[in-house]
Amino acid sequence: MLAAAPMLVARAARAQTDADPAMNSARPALRVLLGPGNASPAVEGTFAFQGRLYRGSFTRQDDGQIVNLVDLEAYVCSVVPAEMSPRWPAAALEAQSICARTYVLQRSNPRRAYDLVPSELDQVYRGIEGESPNATAAVNATAGRVLRFSAAFAQIAYSSCCGGHTEASSDAWGSLPIPYLGGVVCTSCSDSPYFRWSSSLTLESIAASLPASLASIGDLVDLRIADRDPSGRARVVELVGRNDSVTVQGSAFRRAVGPRTLRSLLITAVQHWPDSPEIDLEGGGLGHGVGLCQWGAHGMAVAGAAAPAILAYYFPGTVVTDLER
Repeated sequence: MLAAAPMLVARAARAQTDADPAMNSARPALRVLLGPGNASPAVEGTFAFQGRLYRGSFTRQDDGQIVNLVDLEAYVCSVVPAEMSPRWPAAALEAQSICARTYVLQRSNPRRAYDLVPSELDQVYRGIEGESPNATAAVNATAGRVLRFSAAFAQIAYSSCCGGHTEASSDAWGSLPIPYLGGVVCTSCSDSPYFRWSSSLTLESIAASLPASLASIGDLVDLRIADRDPSGRARVVELVGRNDSVTVQGSAFRRAVGPRTLRSLLITAVQHWPDSPEIDLEGGGLGHGVGLCQWGAHGMAVAGAAAPAILAYYFPGTVVTDLER
């Protein structure tokens, strides 16, 4: 779950009475927009779409796009192993299951034709082929369990590795502060292959990614971190040209150069040799860093923490409860 988080955090928690009507059934369901194409019924309770089998039923919108109406727990069974390795400890998978379930319930909106899309814009969902026995066991072990803050579903965000400190949602996305998304020190994610990293960006590729920002400063010759937030992430990046310099928000810079190219904004060092076409970066973490650090959940689970303790650490002030309480 990556790009959808800004919209998620910006949205205030809705009252329980504004929930999707599908949520009022004994088996909550949701609507996933699969996209355009042909769908056809398969064996009982499933259908085929674009070469994959999906649980539940489907409808076709007026624009030809297929919407999957699927049981919430079946959906989570497909999401969890797509968002976290199914080989990880049960407690980590259970924490991910509770996050995935809560994300759906907090986001559902009856005024839209669908609730979610099946990609990182929301949560990755691949139907039946995405399921895994270990993940399904974790979903079943936490069936109906959600994360709440006061009476509302918590607003969920998670990413692969925070690099040692999770990010505040307000710093990541410029939204109002959320008490349980303020960022915490993380000492459990050092096993991640991205806990510390190094990479290089070329001046040419940066300039090509931000042509409007660089129009008035001449040829790009250097890059500096002008300001950092409390987690150490780059809040403002200064782009130095031959004639002048300009600053851009760190989040805008990462979007421009590409989140796959710049693994995170936790940039610990910048080095540029005179006349070199490349800028060398050192940093830590993978992703936006807000909310659950998945590698941190892995580390805590290995150390013996249960799913509720993992979630209480990364979302302080929240509690795990039954959906129907």
